[in-house]
Amino acid sequence: MKKSGILNRHLAGALAELGHTDGVLVCDAGMPIPDGPRVVDLAFRAGVPSFAEVLDGLLDELVVEGATAAHELRGAHRELLERRLPGLAYVPHERLKELSAGARLIVRTGEASPYANVLLRCGVFF
Repeated sequence: MKKSGILNRHLAGALAELGHTDGVLVCDAGMPIPDGPRVVDLAFRAGVPSFAEVLDGLLDELVVEGATAAHELRGAHRELLERRLPGLAYVPHERLKELSAGARLIVRTGEASPYANVLLRCGVFF
């Protein structure tokens, strides 16, 4: 048994399969989930787990070379993303939904705030 890091076996296994340039969408509970990408649904109740908790856990485990969020994102989640993901790019929310179809992995949170979604692009550790 793992003693730290992401303990959810489905999520830990999916992360181990990612490679350079693979996309990982971290999304709120209301984001439409396209057919195709692998989905790990962590949503339990409205707000649980939060977008911030899940994003922080993923950033502890992944090398991220880029990220994209929706222009419509406002407030605390926008500040959170800009602090943690320098060079964050913005696109219209409709475009982010289109891009999500090309993600390799989608991690759905219980977040109940609008536009709390980010598409991460995996990097390499060397």
